[in-house]
Amino acid sequence: MASLNDFLFVSGLLFAIGLAGVIIRRNIIVIFMCLELMLAAASLTLVAFSRFHLTNGLPDYNGQVFVFFIITVAAAEVAVGLAIIVALYRARQTINVEDLTSMRG
Repeated sequence: MASLNDFLFVSGLLFAIGLAGVIIRRNIIVIFMCLELMLAAASLTLVAFSRFHLTNGLPDYNGQVFVFFIITVAAAEVAVGLAIIVALYRARQTINVEDLTSMRG
């Protein structure tokens, strides 16, 4: 059976990969996916703490309920973020972050 440390290690690894992707990559879609990976890592941490925090011998489900709100916010972020990315591509014909230095073109 996996311990809390195992879940936290995987969550930290996912978060580190997402953070490295945001810092290193220049493609706005890859950056967007790395942000989603970081949200997934935070959700995994909440679920792990919720699972291993026992109340009266049963798992405390408050963290898992909070994950539903994170998923809802992530879905709204995807809708708005992809719309912004499509608008930027139509206006500038690029999705490279270095080419998008100003809001006016």
